[in-house]
Amino acid sequence: MGPVSRGIDRIAVTFDEDHLVANAGLLLVATLTKRLGIQALVNTMVRLPRGRGGFLPGRKVLTVVHAMVAGATHIDHADLLRAGATEQVLGHAVMAPSTLGTFLRGFTFGHLRQLDRVLAEVLRRAWSLMTVPERLVVDLDSTICEVTGKKKAGAAYGYTKVLGYHPLLATRADTGEVLHARMRKGSANTQRGTQRFVQELVARLRRAGATGEITMRFDSGFWSTVTIGELERLGVHYTMGVRMVKPLVRLVEELPEASWRPVADYPVGEAQVAECSYLGRRTIVRRTRTLDRQQQLFATWQHFAFVTDLAQDALAVDAFHRAHASVELDIRDLKEGAGLAHCPSGNFWANGAWLLCAVLAHNLLRWTQIVGGIADPLDARPAVARTVRTRLVSMPGRLVNRSGAPILRAPTRWPWQSSFTHALDTLRALPLAAVT
Repeated sequence: MGPVSRGIDRIAVTFDEDHLVANAGLLLVATLTKRLGIQALVNTMVRLPRGRGGFLPGRKVLTVVHAMVAGATHIDHADLLRAGATEQVLGHAVMAPSTLGTFLRGFTFGHLRQLDRVLAEVLRRAWSLMTVPERLVVDLDSTICEVTGKKKAGAAYGYTKVLGYHPLLATRADTGEVLHARMRKGSANTQRGTQRFVQELVARLRRAGATGEITMRFDSGFWSTVTIGELERLGVHYTMGVRMVKPLVRLVEELPEASWRPVADYPVGEAQVAECSYLGRRTIVRRTRTLDRQQQLFATWQHFAFVTDLAQDALAVDAFHRAHASVELDIRDLKEGAGLAHCPSGNFWANGAWLLCAVLAHNLLRWTQIVGGIADPLDARPAVARTVRTRLVSMPGRLVNRSGAPILRAPTRWPWQSSFTHALDTLRALPLAAVT
């Protein structure tokens, strides 16, 4: 222990290298950002007054987004992009945290809608580089963004008894992309604004290139005949959880025992499925019980129900609806991996803009893998942000000039060198987005 400790203690540290790039893998995401034309798009669509940071808003949005890609959860963390030569691999000027704070606080509801239009257009451009399935499955859910203190405008205690905001999110089931997001006050119930949210979401998906069938999955918190009527009007298929209210409970109790069919692949305990009609719609009921001796002495059934317009076998539709739980993984990745772990401002609209920037950062990490051709074929979905950051983004580098050509020198024996090189070559081969 002695010699090793003395060796470590002899290492001197100086912060004087101007050519180091702290997160050299940002070059991948910045390359895709340039191909999608995001900076010019924001400059064109987002029109804040100049006194509120409205001059060239594109570089401000991208500073926040790229900082989130690198792991930022607070506005002050954007300073990590100003270290060494990091700015030179981003393709835009990096703004100071104070400037970003002024910029975010300048947002109003109308400016949020403008930034939301940017996300919709970026989605369309990204999907033009990808394969959109004939059957697009979308999961809708809400989440709680917890905050502390009493100076967060719009934060409130909801049904979870947690102080925070209650945003509404829609994700793509096969890739985990966040397709639409809306910041809401913490007191908002799950259903609030869902009908309008669905209308905007369907229009966005159609413009982005989803020409085939769209199916949406909801949990019981969204249960609403008004929302179902809107889905039917828009030609969208659905599975939606239903609360076990007394009329439905009585209906389930009247089901004959022979109508229950076992679920062979249920992960824990025993499960059976039956179907009936509730409020004129096909209703599938699942009952489950745990047979573990550490649980109830006499195991009783718990019932869960959902309505659907899908025509497949009840067991297949039940398995499909249970897969809605994967939306929780995407929301967790958005929070833990793409900057939504913290709502940094006391201004409600500033936090709404922060949410949209987090969505863009989350999607860029997913698109970099998919469009860059480095998504693991053994995984059904792209890797989460933390994995991408560890393997690619956080790679250190040194930017040097050799005979007039800039070269990013990365560490020898970097384990994911081939993935990085392949993705960079693939992304650079993409055409630049047309200027609108």
